[in-house]
Amino acid sequence: MKFSCEKHELVEAVSNVQRAVSVKSTIPSLEGILIKAKENAITLCGYNLELGMTTVLTSDVEESGKIVVSAKLFGDIVRRLPSDRVSIAVDDSNMMTILSGESNFSIAGIPAEEYPDLPTVHDEDAVTIPQAMLKSMIRQTIFAVAESDAKPIHTGTLFELCDDCFRLVSVDGYRLAVREEKLHCPKETNFVVPGKTLSELLKLLKDDGDETITMHIATRHIVFALGSYTIVSRLLEGEFLDYHSALPKKKTTEIIVNVRQFVNSVERVSLLITDRLKSPIRCEFDNQEIRLFCSTPIGRATDRFPAKIEGQSMEMGFNNRYLLDALRNSECDEVRICLSGAISPMLVMPKEGDSFLFLVLPVRLKADYD
Repeated sequence: MKFSCEKHELVEAVSNVQRAVSVKSTIPSLEGILIKAKENAITLCGYNLELGMTTVLTSDVEESGKIVVSAKLFGDIVRRLPSDRVSIAVDDSNMMTILSGESNFSIAGIPAEEYPDLPTVHDEDAVTIPQAMLKSMIRQTIFAVAESDAKPIHTGTLFELCDDCFRLVSVDGYRLAVREEKLHCPKETNFVVPGKTLSELLKLLKDDGDETITMHIATRHIVFALGSYTIVSRLLEGEFLDYHSALPKKKTTEIIVNVRQFVNSVERVSLLITDRLKSPIRCEFDNQEIRLFCSTPIGRATDRFPAKIEGQSMEMGFNNRYLLDALRNSECDEVRICLSGAISPMLVMPKEGDSFLFLVLPVRLKADYD
């Protein structure tokens, strides 16, 4: 194998693909990047048996071939090469030579035959959507994906495809995030994509322009194709929460609030909260204003700001991080908050429309404030 390519293109490709490589594996080849050279392109692949990522680079290929090299070592080398052009050659004993400027490296590779095959998806049903749309939807729901493996199905995001609607749902037992867009889908289906896959996809998606991404959906795997990149991921199995039943059926209080004011106020009173000193934020919704209180062994804090409130007065407690996540991910200037009781979930929605819905469970309050 022998080829040459631009250094900056190779560095970008290796940096992205490297994130799908196993850091430690019983299969040595999975700790490496599979490199294939053919015709006028090279293909780089990283795979950890759950997530696989491939990309194609235009290059000058003098001799076809394939090899697996240590992802960490190869990545460290190409990032530090001095010249804008990189030449790579592999001999019959799987020894790779990397040339750039005055730098010359020789590193041992692994035969490509030892690299596991990535899953293939033959399902003809594919859904194509704008990258900016999917990026926005993932960004507004991934914060509510469960971090613990108590319920593995909830470590992913539910994708619901309907005839005229595309919906993403995440839940972790303390909060819920729903985001939807109008979109025609060829068939109705739903599946759960691991949060780790979506985190990597988020880094590749563009949030402007007209570029699209195509999802190829099979029973156990999904393939995302965007630009020169392809991501294949296993799907999570199990029964996802019936989130419709978790939503309050009635509301007693409705609030229109400025998001930035609410976030700033919560951040101020949260200054007394640390990893060691935890305390809920007490919120009072009354008399066209929201009053916040926080008390820990190191002090007490209060704050207030105006809001448009209709309905019953309410006093509730919230985990400050969960409350901030819901507000920050609204990506709006103003939101509508619906309450149905001191121990019922808070709903955060757009001031107009229903493009997203965030649910935050309250915390039971104990001691009263003076």
